[in-house]
Amino acid sequence: MQATEHTRRTRIFGTPTELNSLFGEILDWMLAPLLFLWPISIAVTHHVANQIANQPYDQALAESVGAIVRLVKLVDGRVVVNFPAPARALLRADENDITYYQVSNWHGSLIAGDREVPFPVPDDAPPAPSTIVFRDDDINGNDIRVAYQFVPLGQRLVLVQVAETRGKRENLASHIISGVILPQFAIIPLAVVLVYLGLTRGIAPLNRLQQRIRERRPGDLAPISIHGVPEELRPVIAAFNDMMARLEENLAAQQRFIADAAHQMRTPLTGLKMQTELALSETDPQLMRRSLEQIAESADRAVHLINQLLALARAEASYEKVYVFERVDLEQLARNVTQESVPRALAKQIDIGFEGSGWPLWIDGSPVLLHELASNLVDNAIKYTPCGGKVTVRVRAGAFALLEIEDNGVGIPEHERERVFERFYRVLGSDAHGSGLGLPIVREIADLHRASVQLQHNSSGQGTLAQVAFPRKGGVFMEQLPATAFD
Repeated sequence: MQATEHTRRTRIFGTPTELNSLFGEILDWMLAPLLFLWPISIAVTHHVANQIANQPYDQALAESVGAIVRLVKLVDGRVVVNFPAPARALLRADENDITYYQVSNWHGSLIAGDREVPFPVPDDAPPAPSTIVFRDDDINGNDIRVAYQFVPLGQRLVLVQVAETRGKRENLASHIISGVILPQFAIIPLAVVLVYLGLTRGIAPLNRLQQRIRERRPGDLAPISIHGVPEELRPVIAAFNDMMARLEENLAAQQRFIADAAHQMRTPLTGLKMQTELALSETDPQLMRRSLEQIAESADRAVHLINQLLALARAEASYEKVYVFERVDLEQLARNVTQESVPRALAKQIDIGFEGSGWPLWIDGSPVLLHELASNLVDNAIKYTPCGGKVTVRVRAGAFALLEIEDNGVGIPEHERERVFERFYRVLGSDAHGSGLGLPIVREIADLHRASVQLQHNSSGQGTLAQVAFPRKGGVFMEQLPATAFD
């Protein structure tokens, strides 16, 4: 990701785009809060500026109230305000604002001054005498600031109020706001530029790492050195190196598989070629027929090997791993595979049977791959069981959904039960033809379905019991089973 590609990102202040850029994502999350907080800052500045502007003018209002309070007297039971005209003129001598004053009793009866000044809210309890209180109000639609004080005179309570319009206050608040906000118009773009430059500098190690990766040869899967890599990137590099190691291991396994497959394919093809040349040289019809039968048998083995290789490739395909799982009745699938295997069993005079519960046993899986798994297990049992033997396919329900194939054939030595799951490995001493891919296919498919495969001696001690345990699907049975079905 180059620094010049900062416009290629998933979010631009919340707007999705087609491309993704770490630079743009970080830039968004750094600038979006800044632009979001700017209007809030302006509102807070406006509020604080008004508070600051009120302080000096409120002090002047309070002094005016105090001066008028000193002029209020009680003479012969009457409240008198000795407010000379020069003093009133001085009070109103303001070029920017209109000043009002009022002296009234507690019930709102005017004693002196301007009647326009509104009375405080009646529900409010009168403040303590000698306490000057401020409030915001309006006169004829014009906002005013009012300072007032209650003055006790004998048994009476007199209200003294001084109010003025907010012209000077608003002018002062505007000057404060402009003095604070205007510099921000220069500071914020500068901050954006500094953030951009700092972010460009900060992701420089990513650009260097990208360059190092691009300069590698296509086949170079060696781990990337973490020398000089920032601490935050080291877990990413470690994970990347781990992935590269697994990729190298998989590529090596595929190369071995291709080499082994080529070797295995060469054997039947070479036999076919030799048998064909032998048949072409024969003049005896019976010998020629025998050669052709051997050619047909070799061709069948080659076809079987190719089918096994294709099945193994399909089992390893990621598409099969992700997209084809569905609800599968394991009992019905095993029953179908058993029925399909009857002709092969009869050809060797093998007694093949199926044991099930008679109820659906549901698991999650791929029908094609599960059919391949069961077919390979049954085919192996028939192949390695001598003529006149017995093969049993069984499905049981317990903590797991169990598929079992039991035979009384030659069996597998205990020390080789894991090796038979290796590709192209065949047990020594067996005269049965095979590709050595059947059980590796079974293991691969079982792994895809989170199932386990085990090979054991059968109950009679002779032969093999192959058991595949699948995770149970919720509910498992469509109807209630008898308790004996779980034994």
